[in-house]
Amino acid sequence: MRVQRVPQKRNQVDQEKVDLSLLDPLIEKYKHKKGNLIPLLQGTQDMYGYLPYEAFIKLSEETGIPLNEMYGVATFYTQFRLNPVGKHIIKVCHGTACHVQDAETITDAIQDALKVEDGETTEDGLFTLESVACLGCCSLAPVMMIGDNTYGKLTGKRAVKIVKELKISESN
Repeated sequence: MRVQRVPQKRNQVDQEKVDLSLLDPLIEKYKHKKGNLIPLLQGTQDMYGYLPYEAFIKLSEETGIPLNEMYGVATFYTQFRLNPVGKHIIKVCHGTACHVQDAETITDAIQDALKVEDGETTEDGLFTLESVACLGCCSLAPVMMIGDNTYGKLTGKRAVKIVKELKISESN
């Protein structure tokens, strides 16, 4: 199976300053609650779209949760992102049904069209490509999702056409 999490270089956007004051109400809400780590990380990601390095530092200082514990949880769960993502996340299913129906071809075609690798974001910040373990649409294999839209019975060519149409609609 293709799905894997690999460490990536810190993105330029990640190195820009983020407004950490946005975290104050979140910290105040969860600071003294038991089991607060995941809600703190989820709330932070909801604010910024990912978990900025600076946010880890502030959360650790304000809550007393060790930095290594926060980072361990953030890297264990695939819901958390350490880098900014594109406006549209393209999830290509690589579960058993999709794998058998050649999901690899879909991912390869999108990589070629967007000039990104799995897990990367296009330079214009419009798309992030992700291989996922299962989207739960086995009868439509091979499948991809972009936002809330599911596309099934794909070929590499059809998948690229969908992505290009979305890109065109974004420029209008």
